[in-house]
Amino acid sequence: MLKTPESSSEPIWLVIFRLLRWHKPEGRLILMIPALWAVFLAAAGKPPLPLVGVIVLGTLATSAAGCVVNDLWDRDIDPQVERTRDRPLAARTLSIKVGIGVGIVALLCAAVLAIYLNPLTFWLSAAAVPVILLYPGAKRVFPIPQLVLSIAWGFAVLISWSAVTQNISQPTWLLWGATVLWTLGFDTVYAMSDREDDRRIGINSSALFFGNYASLAIGIFFAGTIAFLACLGISIHLHAAFWISLVIATIGWVWQSLQLSKPYLPNPVYGEMFRQNVWIGFILLAGMIAGSL
Repeated sequence: MLKTPESSSEPIWLVIFRLLRWHKPEGRLILMIPALWAVFLAAAGKPPLPLVGVIVLGTLATSAAGCVVNDLWDRDIDPQVERTRDRPLAARTLSIKVGIGVGIVALLCAAVLAIYLNPLTFWLSAAAVPVILLYPGAKRVFPIPQLVLSIAWGFAVLISWSAVTQNISQPTWLLWGATVLWTLGFDTVYAMSDREDDRRIGINSSALFFGNYASLAIGIFFAGTIAFLACLGISIHLHAAFWISLVIATIGWVWQSLQLSKPYLPNPVYGEMFRQNVWIGFILLAGMIAGSL
C-alpha cells in the first residue's frame, strides 16, 4: 500500500533531500562535468572562480529542478518500477503541492544565477528550460527519450562555454557532440536495468529501442565521444595531459562495452557502470585543465 504524505515518519527536509536526489550525488555530478569541461576549456584552463561557482550552483539547481519535474511526471509510473518505487512522490510521502513548490524554487534559483551571465548565455539557459520540462514526457511518445536528455545535457556545454567567450564556436560544437554521445551512452547503460519494468508498463527507452544491439549502440556512442574529444583536442591544441586522460577514458569505455556484450549481467552492474562514468568524466576534466595550461 502506498503511503500518504501524512503517514511519513521522516522529517520533511529529509524527504525533500531525497526528492532532489542529493543522497545520490553521482547524478548531480554527471551533469556538472560537461559544464566544467566547457568553462575550463573555453578559458584555457583558467576561468574566473566566481564564474565557476555560478556554473556549479547552476547545475545543482537545474538538476534539482529536473528531478522534481521528472518525479511529478512519473508519480503514477514510478511505483511500478522497482528502482523508483520509493521516490517521495511515488511513495506518497510528499504531496504534489510541495513537489511543485520545490521545483519552482529550484528553477528560480537557476534563473537568479543566470542573471549573472551575459545575454547570450542567459537566453541559452532559458532555451534549456522547455527541454528539461518536457524530457520526462518524451518516454511516453518518443522511441529514444535518452536523446532528449542528451540534448538537455548538451545545453550545459553551450551555456558554460558562452559564459566565458560570449559566443559559440566550432570547438564548442565538438564538445557538445561529445557530451550528447557520452550522455546517450551512459544513460542507455542506466536504462538497461529498467528494461523489464519499462516493457511491462509500456514506457520507451533507448535500451528497449536498440534491444539486442544495445551494447553495440553504447559502444558506438562511446566511440563517437572519443572521436569528438580527439577532434576537440586537435582543434584547440591541448597538451599531453589531455591525451593521457582520453586514453584512460577510452580504456574505461572499451571495458564497459565488453562487459555489456555478455549475455547476462545483474541489474546492480548497470548502476555501477553509470557511477564509473562520473570518474571517467572527472579524469577527462583533469586532463583538459592540465592540457590547457
